[in-house]
Amino acid sequence: MAMVEATGLMKRYGNVISVDHLSLTIQKGEIFGLLGPNGAGKSTTISMLAGLLKPDQGEIRIGGASVSKQPLEVKRQIGIVPQDIAVYSNLTAKENVTFFAKLYGLRGDELKKAVEESLDFVGLSDRSHDHASTFSGGMKRRLNIACAITHRPKLLIMDEPTVGIDPQSRNHILQSVKALNERGSTIIYTSHYMEEVEAICSRIAIMDHGRLIAQGTKSELVDQLKEEEKIVVLTEKVNHEAVQELRQHPRIFKVDQNGEELTLYLHTSQAHLQDILFILSKHDVRIRSLNRIEPDLESVFLSLTGRTLRD
Repeated sequence: MAMVEATGLMKRYGNVISVDHLSLTIQKGEIFGLLGPNGAGKSTTISMLAGLLKPDQGEIRIGGASVSKQPLEVKRQIGIVPQDIAVYSNLTAKENVTFFAKLYGLRGDELKKAVEESLDFVGLSDRSHDHASTFSGGMKRRLNIACAITHRPKLLIMDEPTVGIDPQSRNHILQSVKALNERGSTIIYTSHYMEEVEAICSRIAIMDHGRLIAQGTKSELVDQLKEEEKIVVLTEKVNHEAVQELRQHPRIFKVDQNGEELTLYLHTSQAHLQDILFILSKHDVRIRSLNRIEPDLESVFLSLTGRTLRD
C-alpha cells in the first residue's frame, strides 16, 4: 500500500516553475532517497508533501488521506527533520522534545515515556537537562531528530540531516534511520552525500528542473550507465600532448589530470582500452597502474543532471 501518492504537482514562483507536473508514489516501509542538484525542486516538493506549501496544481495523499482536504489527519502522520536545525537553544534537550511532543497532543504518562524514549533513541539521555546552546552540531542534529520522532510518525521526512557534522554523529544518524524504518516509519531522505543514499535507501529518485527524471533501486539506476565507465591511470610522468590526444578521442568525453594521475570518462571502455594504451605509449608515458571503475550512483547522478556547477 502506498504511503505517499503525489499526482501532477505544479508549483510556480512568478515566471519560475519550481515543480513541473511531478508524480510520485512511495510505498509503506520504504526508505526513499530524493536526489537533485541545487534548484531541482526537492525542497519545494518536500514542503508540499508535508502540507507546508500548497501546490498550484495536483493532488497529494499521505497514508490515504488528502493533504488538501484532511490536513490535520495528514500532519499527525508526519515528522519532519529540516535541513536547518529547528530547536530552541535556550531550552534543555528534554524541554525541546517535550514542547514538540505536546504539539502532537501527547500528555501525561504517554508524553513522559515518549520524551524519554526519543532522547534515549538519539543517544542524548545523559544530556537531557543540558541546554541545546551547549551542544555540538552533531548533537543538535540528533536532538532535531528526537523532536521529529517523539509522536512515532508513519512518515518521516529527513532533509539533509547530516550536513556539517562529524563522522561519528553521521554514522549514528544513519543507523537511527535504519532503526526507525525497522520499527515502522516510511522515510523520505534527501542528501548530497551519495554514499549515504546508497547505504540506506531501498529506492531512489532523481529530480532536475522540477521534474522526476529517474527512479528505481540503486542497481536499476546504475544499469542505465552500464556502458559508461571511468579509467584511472597512474603514470610515472604524463605530458600535455598525450592528454590532448586522449581528449580528442571520439569515445572519451572527459579527461581529468591530477599530477601524474589521469581519470578518463568514456563509453564502452573495454572496446577502447587498446586505443588508450596506444596513445600513452606513443607519447612515452609509462603506466604504473590502470584501474577500470564501474558506474556508481554518483556517476548516474552526474550523467543525468550534468557536471556544471549550480547556484
